[in-house]
Amino acid sequence: MLIATFNINGIKARIEALPRWLDASRPDVVCLQEIKSLDEAFPREVFEDMGYRVETHGQKSFNGVAILSRLPLEDVVRGLPGDTSDEQARWIEATVMAPRPIRVCGLYLPNGNPAPGPKYDYKLAWMARMEQRLRDLLATEEAFVCAGDYNVIPQAEDAARPELWADDALFLPQTRAAFRQMLNLGLTDAFRARVEGPGHYSFWDYQAGAWERNNGIRIDHLLLSPQAADRLTGAGIDKQVRAGDKPSDHVPVWIMLDD
Repeated sequence: MLIATFNINGIKARIEALPRWLDASRPDVVCLQEIKSLDEAFPREVFEDMGYRVETHGQKSFNGVAILSRLPLEDVVRGLPGDTSDEQARWIEATVMAPRPIRVCGLYLPNGNPAPGPKYDYKLAWMARMEQRLRDLLATEEAFVCAGDYNVIPQAEDAARPELWADDALFLPQTRAAFRQMLNLGLTDAFRARVEGPGHYSFWDYQAGAWERNNGIRIDHLLLSPQAADRLTGAGIDKQVRAGDKPSDHVPVWIMLDD
């Protein structure tokens, strides 16, 4: 089973690039971030015609997450538990009814800049809520994947120029500590379980020739429960997508699991 995460930075802007990648890679499940669309405005027919079931949790002009799946989806949940006043569309989860079912959580973790400030406070509070959700999911002892744009640079090797990010919310010590707390629950960073060393990025800014200079960062992650990690057979980053026509500033990151 091929599961991917892809921050598309606007479904309208990527309405040609996203189907082109889906045709080429044929993932079974994709978690999308920054769809920037209300549910009723999402062009679901495009993807349903390609054989995907579509579940969205949208928001006008900002944020928004979705799951596309070639397999049936059940028990869809929209919104991260823990704060009923939070109206930002950043979390969706569903059970993929494969021969060996797996829970898939798609997330768009807050950026948090400028830090310090209320946006950074929101980021850390959101991460604390996510940690509690992970604890609840782990208690089920079932396989699950949390896939998305975490807006977290876990280590210095995950940035081409880490010194430039020292004061950024994506790389502050509190951010990385909160991410490590999630991993320390018993989760696996799927990409790092298969690929070591620097030079592997999933985001390049549109500005200052970041793509041409390979000045990237790795902020799109798939974290696996122990039951999912046992099924991991591969992981990668589709870097070439960034060189395509009208690309997102992110590229897909994927894992392969035994069915």
